[in-house]
Amino acid sequence: MSKTQEEISPTHYQAILSPVITEKATNGSAHNQVTFRVLKNATKPLIKEAVEHLFDVKVEAVNTLNRKGKSKRFRGRMGKRSNVKFAVVTLAEGSQIDITTGL
Repeated sequence: MSKTQEEISPTHYQAILSPVITEKATNGSAHNQVTFRVLKNATKPLIKEAVEHLFDVKVEAVNTLNRKGKSKRFRGRMGKRSNVKFAVVTLAEGSQIDITTGL
């Protein structure tokens, strides 16, 4: 199923920053869940639309969470890591995303 230029917009590519590859995120694959880092201002409908258009899958649910950046000391000075927003995307039964292939 090929997508036209009108269906895939640049905002779809900008909304999803990268997949999250951690032990906790990979445990979600048993429940048809994939975790992505997304833009801080990305909404659930935008994330759902982006995943469906870019990976050609059916999305059942999108859950988001905001993680506050930690305060860290570097060379005697205090600094702060950036805040990050994650999206846990639940796929429909039979849908699958291979995140190692890229876009």
